[in-house]
Amino acid sequence: MTATVIVGAGLGGLRTAEALRQHGYAEPITLIGAEKHAPYTRPPLSKEVLRGDADLSKATLRGADALDELGLDVRLGRSAIALDVEGRQVSLDDGSTVAYEHLVIATGATPRRLRGPAVDDAHVLRSIDDCLDLQPKLVAGAKLSIIGAGFIGLEVAACARSQGCEVTVIDVLPEPLARVLPVEVGQVVRRLHEANGVVFTLGSAVDTNIPLDADVIVMGVGAAPETSWLETSGLTIDNGVVCDESLSAGPGVWAVGDVARWAHPSGELSRVEHWTNATEQAQTVARNIVNGTREPFETVPYFWSDQYDAKLQSLGFIDATDEMTVVWGSLDEPKWVALLARSGRLTGVVGLRAPGRVMKLRPLLAAGASYDDAVAFASA
Repeated sequence: MTATVIVGAGLGGLRTAEALRQHGYAEPITLIGAEKHAPYTRPPLSKEVLRGDADLSKATLRGADALDELGLDVRLGRSAIALDVEGRQVSLDDGSTVAYEHLVIATGATPRRLRGPAVDDAHVLRSIDDCLDLQPKLVAGAKLSIIGAGFIGLEVAACARSQGCEVTVIDVLPEPLARVLPVEVGQVVRRLHEANGVVFTLGSAVDTNIPLDADVIVMGVGAAPETSWLETSGLTIDNGVVCDESLSAGPGVWAVGDVARWAHPSGELSRVEHWTNATEQAQTVARNIVNGTREPFETVPYFWSDQYDAKLQSLGFIDATDEMTVVWGSLDEPKWVALLARSGRLTGVVGLRAPGRVMKLRPLLAAGASYDDAVAFASA
């Protein structure tokens, strides 16, 4: 029996293996990944690597030699297809099974797709292969239509404009990022892209039966947690693998990263698709495995997006309906910071081109500071 099996060789899975070793775990660890690539991180795929400013080494987390240093049984190009929780056994697509004492589910998420003849050949951007497939098509003069004005769609738009593409971004909502951030932020981001030549078609759905006037179509309409292999496992699956406060999903089973939906002390469930979330959850799960504990996972979610010369950052559990107050600069200026609130409670921070000022406010969220105290602190 392998003491710990980690299914998913992306950021969350690798960081869990690293954290286990860092905390003195000497038992066997098996790392299983559906892709044949060595573990890699995704942010560069929609930025430097997609632009051609960096090669794949920019995204690679650990090559073969560095993986060997962790003393893992690494099985790349293998997918988990079923889980027997009672028997503590994972079935793989090559017909083999792997027994475990602890299982860490880190299978991430899969891009959602619209269906219809007009978009059957649309690109998505999630994996290295997706990036390598799209990159050579971002050439000067190419007409690019991006369906979805979320973070991935906007980062692709910025990369495409840097290569001289003609870019149109299409979304059913009235402003970019309107699913996740207040509309005022979306307006600022739209103006940034328009100043760089992007055209927006907002407030209308795409008819997937009518061809778009585009050489290349990219779809960025979100991602769904990869849980199909767990359908018969008996685990609670509801927009991810449902976990308690400690990220435990069942006897000997844990989850980290995009696939994990965990309980806050309030009982509310959250699933966060952020880079920092996966790394922080890996540390909590590793400590719980090594120490035999149920330490709760506590975090202030952090996300950033690089578009042109601007870094957009957000902190906290933010909702698009949160009230927003600018506490430094203004939305008409290149740099600003805003606080977000819901029912008079501080929920988050958003800032543009102001990394130091944004991160300075993170301790306030961690400490549960009141909205009034946060406004006074941020305005000082």
